[in-house]
Amino acid sequence: MATLRDIKQRIKGVLNTQQITKAMKMVAAAKLRRAQEGVTNARPYARKINETLSHLIGSDSTISNPFLIEREVKKECVVVVTADRGLCGAFNANILKESTHYIQEQLLPQNLIPIIYNVGKKGFDFYKNSDYNKSGNNVGLFSLLRYDSALNIYNDLIEGYLSGEYDRIVIIYNEFKSIIQQKVVIEQFLPIPLTIENKNGASAPNYLYEPNQVYIFEYLLPKHLKAQIWRVLLESNASEFGARMTAMDNATTNATELTRTLRLKFNRERQAAITKEILEIVTGANALKAGS
Repeated sequence: MATLRDIKQRIKGVLNTQQITKAMKMVAAAKLRRAQEGVTNARPYARKINETLSHLIGSDSTISNPFLIEREVKKECVVVVTADRGLCGAFNANILKESTHYIQEQLLPQNLIPIIYNVGKKGFDFYKNSDYNKSGNNVGLFSLLRYDSALNIYNDLIEGYLSGEYDRIVIIYNEFKSIIQQKVVIEQFLPIPLTIENKNGASAPNYLYEPNQVYIFEYLLPKHLKAQIWRVLLESNASEFGARMTAMDNATTNATELTRTLRLKFNRERQAAITKEILEIVTGANALKAGS
């Protein structure tokens, strides 16, 4: 049975924890605003450059581009984007669960060889002892997220794809929907899944290309791939802060409820102790009175 001192120490510990979770929630909220702005700014650019490439594609010289050609898939690179830290609810668990399910349900039954490329420490820790092949690891980049981080990942993936280390690349990450909602997305990165526009319609614009269509297409293609990786990192970063903010808010609420419960228990135990002391005093007084 817990003593009054034990209960008091536990109340103090819960209050200290509550201060920490409240501070972490405020920090996550401040960082979320900046991260959300980054996502909002990156989405239109990534979407527009994808639309532009879809319009440019069509000639034999563009369709034969190595980033568009569908190969026979024997080895697939699975880019798993997680956070570098925990305390963000089910953010990391959902990604790792989905990536494991994708490998076991989509790749292994077709005898495809999965190659893991980790972005984030939690994914690295999860897969480091697995039997899957590893292609690369990027740990610690979310502490100070920069565009250079996207370029490093881009260079690694492009080099592996062009060298034949893997035949297809998919990225699994959390897409930012709102502060309380993040959606796990599996997105094919290479070969690029572009949609060819129907240029026979009456409303189709008539563009003039200078110097030519193929040159512009090949110029925009690397920019498109870099923009997609940068957008994925921004989406995951904003989702992490949203998940952490929600988790810390729930932890603060739970700490408040636990403190209230412990204080009720403390008051009941103290009242019982006082009642017991009064009974002992009355019993002792009655015994002395009877003896006299």
